[in-house]
Amino acid sequence: MSEVSPKDAGLFMPFLGPFYRNFAQPYGWAAFRIVIGGLLMIEGWPKIIAPFAQTGFVEGLGLYPGWFFSPLLAIMQFVGGAMIAVGLFTRPVALANAVMLVVTIWFHITHPYGDAFLTAEGMEFLKDNLQYLTADGQARLLSDGGSAFLHQVQSKAEFNSTFWSAGAALIAAFGGGRISVDRLLIGREF
Repeated sequence: MSEVSPKDAGLFMPFLGPFYRNFAQPYGWAAFRIVIGGLLMIEGWPKIIAPFAQTGFVEGLGLYPGWFFSPLLAIMQFVGGAMIAVGLFTRPVALANAVMLVVTIWFHITHPYGDAFLTAEGMEFLKDNLQYLTADGQARLLSDGGSAFLHQVQSKAEFNSTFWSAGAALIAAFGGGRISVDRLLIGREF
């Protein structure tokens, strides 16, 4: 019978220790990094296509000049997301994105979507033109002007920003891991 490694002594099933260390942890961490980085890339792509589209937004947050910070936001999200996904300069890039995402959480909390999705004119138009809504849409939008819908959108925005910022912060804390460009090509991590 083989002896249990001290690393595995605290496990309920110590024989799984090598599996956890050699497969589950490195590949699971790489998958997590790819998900966080990939989602940042998806969110950053529209900003890459229109790098100055966020100028007013970033200036509204107090970041001047907007013509500088808007493209920087695009690069940080898209290129930074790609770097996180592959594990290149992982910690500093993930930390920068985590800070940016905490600002996003703050923005969503302090700038909620509002009380109604539809204006009074929009409500009247839809009531007069029910063919534009399904029966479910009529029940959901016409009863409250879309406030329940906006509440769901607000909750999802806060949830997504929280998930991404926590994920980026974890990656900043733990680095790229064994399966990363940092470790595989450079041989060390930041």
